[in-house]
Amino acid sequence: MPPSPSPSPSPSPSPSPSSRDALGTVDIVVLVVYFLLVLAVGFWSMWRTKRSTVDGYFLAGKNMTWWPVGASLFASNIGSGHFIGLAGSGAAAGIGAIAYEWNGILMVLLLGWLFLPIYIASGVMTMPEYLQRRFGGRRTQLFIAVLSLFIYIFTKISVDMYAGALFIQLALQWNIYLAVLMLLSITALYTVAGGLAAVIYTDAVQTVIMLAGALTLMAFSFAEVGGWDALMDGYPNAIPSIRVPNSTCGIPRDDSFHIFRDPVNSDLPWPGVIIGMSIPSMWYWCSDQVIVQRSLAAKTLTHAKGGSLMAAYLKILPFFVIMLPGMISRILYTDDVACVDPELCDQICGNPVGCTDTAYARLVMELLPAGLRGLMMAVMIAALMSSLTSVFNSASTIFTMDLWKTFRSRASEWELMIVGRVFVLVLVVVSVMWIPVVQASQGGQLFIYIQSISTYLQPPVSIIFLAGCFWKRANEKGAFWGLVVGLSVGCIRMLLDFIYPAPLCYEDDDRPGVLKYVHYLYFSTLLSFITLVVVVVVSLTTEEPKPEQISRLTWFTRFDPVEPKDQVFSLERRNESLEVISSQIHDMEVTGREKESSNGKACQQRKDSSSSVSSVQSRSRLISAIYWMCGMERRQEGVDNPATRPAPAIGSLEEKPRPRLIVDVNLIICLSVTAFIIGYWA
Repeated sequence: MPPSPSPSPSPSPSPSPSSRDALGTVDIVVLVVYFLLVLAVGFWSMWRTKRSTVDGYFLAGKNMTWWPVGASLFASNIGSGHFIGLAGSGAAAGIGAIAYEWNGILMVLLLGWLFLPIYIASGVMTMPEYLQRRFGGRRTQLFIAVLSLFIYIFTKISVDMYAGALFIQLALQWNIYLAVLMLLSITALYTVAGGLAAVIYTDAVQTVIMLAGALTLMAFSFAEVGGWDALMDGYPNAIPSIRVPNSTCGIPRDDSFHIFRDPVNSDLPWPGVIIGMSIPSMWYWCSDQVIVQRSLAAKTLTHAKGGSLMAAYLKILPFFVIMLPGMISRILYTDDVACVDPELCDQICGNPVGCTDTAYARLVMELLPAGLRGLMMAVMIAALMSSLTSVFNSASTIFTMDLWKTFRSRASEWELMIVGRVFVLVLVVVSVMWIPVVQASQGGQLFIYIQSISTYLQPPVSIIFLAGCFWKRANEKGAFWGLVVGLSVGCIRMLLDFIYPAPLCYEDDDRPGVLKYVHYLYFSTLLSFITLVVVVVVSLTTEEPKPEQISRLTWFTRFDPVEPKDQVFSLERRNESLEVISSQIHDMEVTGREKESSNGKACQQRKDSSSSVSSVQSRSRLISAIYWMCGMERRQEGVDNPATRPAPAIGSLEEKPRPRLIVDVNLIICLSVTAFIIGYWA
């Protein structure tokens, strides 16, 4: 499954554009207006935010209110893969996959009320940095930093690039490299220049556009099919006319309108949904840099909780605006969307496995009039861009603060700013290079199995964060070996999945028993248990954590006095200060020797310098323009000395009584609504 707790799209290209009208002039105008709006908001947010500091660039100055935070959480999560994958899952197997979305509601609330107070109290900027403070040492931090970048590049970027490319090819019939390069250029422009503030504010705009477009298509879909009752009656009977003989292929499931399904023989067994789905989901919502970074940018803990609440309420909507239209698409275009004969499917959409992934795109091109199709293209591009900007910004933060600073401990803030921006550009290049892999995998099953990376790699990470936050006895050795064992077991299962792909519905299942009889959600539960046992056993048989590794770093110590925490870095700072002192002594000796020889050369230098003034001035104007664009102030020569890491800013956990009461009451309301809808569809 993809890192975002939602079903991944199966690899099927778009329906043949020749059979449908492409975008008209009105649609193109709508798209252009959309791009101009996004760029305007991006630039506006750039000018009103201080982007020349690490905090300002990577955490938006920690000055965000609840509504942009909530909108950004939602937009970061709902990528173009959701529109393709959720609608496709609805068309193929009913509403079961919506459990990923509604599970996310509970997890984002868990983030706001349980995990964020710990992260804010600790004053961290990245999740690997939290592990470094909590457990000490560097190996766990580097392990998680590299793993996070790997998951971002090979799952998040790939799934959104694929789904976005599918829509662009369908509607615009552009060269895929040209289209993606243009999108990434616009995306990178405000991500590089504006940092997290630009990403969050543009995410807020993208959320409004996504909801407006998706609600519009939902209304057209229900009008076309004949309303709610027609959906409930029509879906079980949406059977394609050409089927594989003597098989159940193409027949809708009996439990299509149930979330909790048979624990042994179903595609989503209910015990696995409750436990096995929650643990990877907890990694995504409670300890993934993309999500947590937005919440850390909130001005207070109450605003961060408000953002979580807003995202939770918005997460109810994908069921109605994405999944149900996907099911309606099967009813309206049964023979195309629900095809099961491999040869026929290959003719319809170029993929013998099936064409359910074209469900949403089919609705857009068939039902919507000119202008609204342009709006839906904007929606898809908004979903793609908001997800990519989120990944770019968060991956840049992890690379800069966890990897670069590890190997360049004396790096100045100025250097970190440049590295963070350059790494975004590197990710853009990687994204473009990734397109051929995505295209090549569309006809096969590689794409689906790339998504299993997250299901088999996330549970051990979730357990490490759970232990670190809520068990004071957990130590560095326990965390590290828990990760090593858990990820090793996960990788073995993942390799088996690659070697023995799941059979199609009319094929015999001759896979090994561990694949055939152990559902991946059950395996997720087992993997979490194995990791937990290793963490507990190793932690209890080795030394206890030091007091500074506990203070303000767990749920039970989050209100500790601030002073002890600074001791964690005392040894590191002492080493750095010794390096600085020795380098200063060396510089003084060199300067003394140079001063004698420089007096004789001074006269000659004055003559040479006048000739180079004009070229230096023209070069400095260009550099000044680049600095101004990126919001980076010019530094005077010699001022930018290598800096030791400043003392971490300690976040306050104080909340005003009235706003706190409002968010707590809303928490109860949101949980009640979630319990009702899950219970109703269970």
